[in-house]
Order: sequence, then C-alpha cells, then structure tokens
Amino acid sequence: MDLTTTYMGLELEHPVVASAGPLSQTVAGVQGLVEGGASGVVLHSLFEEQLRAEVARDEQLIESQSNAFAEALDYFPTAPITTKSAAYTYLSLVERSAKAVDVPIIASLNGADLGGWVEFAREVADAGAAALELNIYLVPGDVAITGSVVIKRHLEIVAAVTDAVSIPVAVKLSPYFSSVGHVALQLVDAGASGLVLFNRFLNPDIDIETLGPDPEFALSTPQEGRLPRTWIASLRNHTTASLAGSSGVESSEDVVKYLLAGADVVMTTAALIRHGRSYARELVGGLQSWMVRKQFASLEQVRGMLAVPAISDGEAMRRGGYVDAIQNAKARYGSL
Repeated sequence: MDLTTTYMGLELEHPVVASAGPLSQTVAGVQGLVEGGASGVVLHSLFEEQLRAEVARDEQLIESQSNAFAEALDYFPTAPITTKSAAYTYLSLVERSAKAVDVPIIASLNGADLGGWVEFAREVADAGAAALELNIYLVPGDVAITGSVVIKRHLEIVAAVTDAVSIPVAVKLSPYFSSVGHVALQLVDAGASGLVLFNRFLNPDIDIETLGPDPEFALSTPQEGRLPRTWIASLRNHTTASLAGSSGVESSEDVVKYLLAGADVVMTTAALIRHGRSYARELVGGLQSWMVRKQFASLEQVRGMLAVPAISDGEAMRRGGYVDAIQNAKARYGSL
C-alpha cells in the first residue's frame, strides 16, 4: 500500500505531519515526534514581537555606547545573532533538528507586519529548514481598517518572503476573510507553494469574577475540522498549490476526511498533546486499515474524491447543501 504524499515538493512517507506547537520546542521533542510516527515536523513559531524586541534592545545598546572613546570600539556591540537571543536559539533549533532527524523540518514564523521576516527567513533557510510556514496572525485592532488593506499586507509579506528564499513557503490562512477562496488563490499567485487551512485565532472569554478577559487557549476539537475541510474541497481543483488540513484532528477518521476533501497532508498538535507523540503512528495505522477495508491501494486514489469538481457551480452546491441541512434539522428536531 502506497501512503506516500508530496507537500510543497517535499516527499513524505505518509500524510500525518506534526503541526507547530509546544511539542516541537526542543530537538528532543522533535525527535520524539518523528519516532512517534510523524512524517514531517513544523517547529514551534518564532514571533515577530520577539525579533522586534531584540532589534530594539540592540539599537538601545548601540546608542548607549555611541559616546564611548574611540579606543573602546573593540568592544562595540556585535550583531544580535551572536547572542543567546530568541532568534539565535530558534536558528540553532532548526539546524540541530534538521541534522537529528530524517524527515523535513518546516520552520514557522508568526507575525502581522513585514518587519524583519525577510532577513530572518533567509537565515532560517540557511540553517537547514526544508520549508517555511508563515503564520500571519493579523486581527486589526483598528475597526476602520478595510479588508483590502488586510489582504494587501498578507500579499506583501508573502511576496517579499518568497522572493528572498529558495525553499517553499506555506501560508497558514485565516478563515475570516470575506472571500476565503479568492484570497487563497491570490496568496498562491504571490508566491505561496502551500496553504494551511486554518489558523486558529484566539477567542478570549470573560472572567466574571476578576472582571477581566480570560485568554486561556483551548485545544481544537473534531467539530472544528468541518470548516477547513469545506474550503479544501472547494480549492482542491482550482490550484496546484499544496493544501494542508489543520485543526480538528482527533482520530484517523478525521485524517481520512481531510484526504477525501483534497488535503495533501494532515497536521495535528492537539491529538499528540492529548494522546502522546506516538499517537501519530496510530493515526497512520487507522488510515491504512480504512484503505484496506475500502480497497484503496494508494493515497492518490483517495485524495480529493469529495472535492468540488472544477466545472461545477460551487455556489449552487453549497447553497443546496445548506438548504438540505436545514430541512433535515427541521424534520429531526421539530418533533421534539
């Protein structure tokens, strides 16, 4: 049975990949994920704020020495990458992880502005990353910012980064654009080799005792997989870019659903946190058992079976499915 797949040109033994998260913060953690069965690992994200803070720190240090005697210039502050900074630590993790395991290591950058991403993307590529994932977490705090401005910033970031590196770049996309499909295709036109659907935005609750926000982050649940699978099915036959399903993966059934929708790979962190790093092997085993039962010999026979056909009226199909669901709900719950 052939479970191999290709993600942004990277050959993978099977489609289950460990997504960015707390389990990939160390080389030992990365090794544990690979030993547990993951065919690829997305490292935890380095945040734009960390890079910005270090730049500000170094500029302040240089400024504080600007009036020093010329004789003292031999101890003038050097480039920040020589210090044990977050950037240095991350690049070290990329380099050591790439050498420690025999699966692709994908670096992850999280931010909302172009900032220092371009230069750092080059350094990540030089450190040995097989690919780069851009997690553009942009939630405008200014309610006057238009959607076109938000999209433009996404496209500028993707174009600048993809122009700067030779490794493939994926974009972890938000589901909250007014036209997700159109934005996705624009990102591919801007240079993205892959799309990860979707980024999970933090939705803080309210603590009625402290009278403040409760920012606790919850792991994804299987129900959350429905939205990304819907858009993967819609995009599959409209782009040659790789598609990664993310969120809502709890069992091998969820993996199968993503593949049927058209995903090239299925990423998960929540399931591995809940059940352990070796759970990836169980997800793959469940996929294999299902394929045997359904008499599929390769992943290619499965992928995209339920994707929306390129020549169909996708809007009519979606509307028809909505109406059918409402009618079924009326029949099911109306008699209670």
